[in-house]
Amino acid sequence: MTAHEGATVLVVEDEPSIADVLSIALRYHRFEVMTAGTVRQALTLAERTRPDAALLDVMLPDGDGRALGRELRVKQPDLALVFLTARDAPTEIVGALSFGDDYITKPFNIDEVIARITAVLRRTRPADVLPERPPLRYGDLELDETTYSVHRAGRTVELTPTEYALLRFLVRNGGRIVPKEQLLRHVWQYEHPAESTVVETYISYLRRKLDALGAPVITTRRGVGYGLA
Repeated sequence: MTAHEGATVLVVEDEPSIADVLSIALRYHRFEVMTAGTVRQALTLAERTRPDAALLDVMLPDGDGRALGRELRVKQPDLALVFLTARDAPTEIVGALSFGDDYITKPFNIDEVIARITAVLRRTRPADVLPERPPLRYGDLELDETTYSVHRAGRTVELTPTEYALLRFLVRNGGRIVPKEQLLRHVWQYEHPAESTVVETYISYLRRKLDALGAPVITTRRGVGYGLA
């Protein structure tokens, strides 16, 4: 069985045609699917069934998908969150999605949606319990591979699963510059990396959290990729 097979996805989308397409595709790929068109319906379903992942439209008729995502995450910290947002969404909306695990812009390719959901679940819902492993260290950073916790200079850094996966890959590569395409393949599981700003977005999230506790640690090689100082 794959890491995602049998996983339950809560689809929160008020446009019936989009919700139907997403549901059909997810079920075809062996996900269990629940659908809701409003914040209220989504909260009721999530309370009753505790999904493994939630695919949330940012704009809902009775509220904000971002606020819904925060509420769902508080009630279920291990819930994987993927947001759907308009391609021309203002920067402040995209920035507000930093607590999620990924976001997808409309109009979307359904294969991309399946790939993103699968990749997020691969990071947040491991198929087997991992044996205890020694922490990863780089400078004053310490990543606990058993509890998936991060500390900098002894202080806890709260990261989402995607942020953790990105930082872990950078730490594993030490001081080397990692090309953006390699990050897309290994962290986001994109088989054919296309032009995407998701790496830049999550690098900015990591910098904001890590730089609050010390000197800048992530370096940029323009036109190439990212590494650790």
